[in-house]
Amino acid sequence: MTQAMSTKPSRLGWITAAASFGFLVTQLDVTIVNVALDAIGKAFDAPTAQLQWVVDAYVLALAAMLLSAGAIGDRVGPKRAFMAGLALFGLASAACGVAGSPLALILARVAQGAAGALLIPPSLALIAHAAHGDDRARVTAVGWWTAAGGVSIAAGPVLGGLLVEAVGWRWVFFVNLPLCAAGAMLTLLVAPTTPPRPKVPFDIPGQALAVAAVTLLVGGLIEGGHRGWNGWPLLALVSGLLLAAAFVWVERHASHPAMPLAAFRKRPAWTAVVVGSALNFTYYGLIFVLGLYMLRALHWAPGKAGIAFLPLTATFVLSNLVSGGLVARLGARTVTAGGVLIAACGYALTARLGPDSGLLEMMPGFALIPGGMGLAIPALTSGLLASVDRHDAGAASGTLNACRQVGGAAGVAIFGALAGTDVAAGLRMSGVSAAVILVGAAAVILLPARRA
Repeated sequence: MTQAMSTKPSRLGWITAAASFGFLVTQLDVTIVNVALDAIGKAFDAPTAQLQWVVDAYVLALAAMLLSAGAIGDRVGPKRAFMAGLALFGLASAACGVAGSPLALILARVAQGAAGALLIPPSLALIAHAAHGDDRARVTAVGWWTAAGGVSIAAGPVLGGLLVEAVGWRWVFFVNLPLCAAGAMLTLLVAPTTPPRPKVPFDIPGQALAVAAVTLLVGGLIEGGHRGWNGWPLLALVSGLLLAAAFVWVERHASHPAMPLAAFRKRPAWTAVVVGSALNFTYYGLIFVLGLYMLRALHWAPGKAGIAFLPLTATFVLSNLVSGGLVARLGARTVTAGGVLIAACGYALTARLGPDSGLLEMMPGFALIPGGMGLAIPALTSGLLASVDRHDAGAASGTLNACRQVGGAAGVAIFGALAGTDVAAGLRMSGVSAAVILVGAAAVILLPARRA
């Protein structure tokens, strides 16, 4: 019996806490920047298009490198990959904090996203190895891991607003340094050195095609949002789709594929990808528009805008923690579909906000959106981990999270384009669009299973 397989519940809790630092910092940096965008724009005299790239350069790099990061983690061992990711993320965050131009900041955000990719699949693989053979413990651990990400993504605007007003926008990046140091120390102390996957050739063609396809698809979506859907954005999208098709073909014929395609023929796996992408698309996109809405339409200070996001944090925590128990009682499909529909109701409520709305009008939607997501995401993630071989845990979770991050970047691009010059009108359109998308995602979950 390996050390990972004999992990006791108390040890699993510490390993989950260590692994959660990786998801915490990566998700924090998705949203902590949103309330700092106005200050960054003024500091560099940067237009909205460049500010959008400050957000999306990070998400793009994170999405593009996740599949490769999962394969690297499986081959060198999740603990080694996770520790390296924390070190690189801290260095990239410091580079963001000292950036002297928009281009330098965007490039540092690319490095930050690439380092963040090395944190997510290995952190889930650490949990999967530690909880091997105990489904209930795995669901609970994934719930805590997801809660850490949910809290950080919701708390990002709160913390960012306070930092911008107190010490300046550069500290929204410097705050990552103590978090990375704490995560590295805890991982070093409690996580076992899980044996790497048996040595197999690294799928270089597949990895290269995946990175190129994601980069072109997300880049085309971002630029198409403010340049129009013609010219090079259209060329990038078409090229990205062709490369994605080539990637699938290569993986089908590879002896050691980077993406375990066979695993994604199972219903829990492909459903997780479809629904997870839809959840990130709607959430990342709406958070981006909401940040601009509060700062530009309502003319709130960054601190007040950040505090307005507090309900997102509270309901994320509660729903993440009860998700595991509900899955045990009702089943993953029921909990996932219910969570998605609850979030859809929240988005529909945000569509009612106008140019003179107050904080109280925002609260119902702000409670329902993360409440529904917090129920759905742990069920999706745990179902995926349960459906794949544990040696494929890193690659499978990398695939899931890569698709989710592509969805998030696309949401920022498309909902940002909807906002245009009238942010309040864009928010209404974004809320309606998000609600419709999630109703469709719930329908996918509830489709009758195909008979064998």
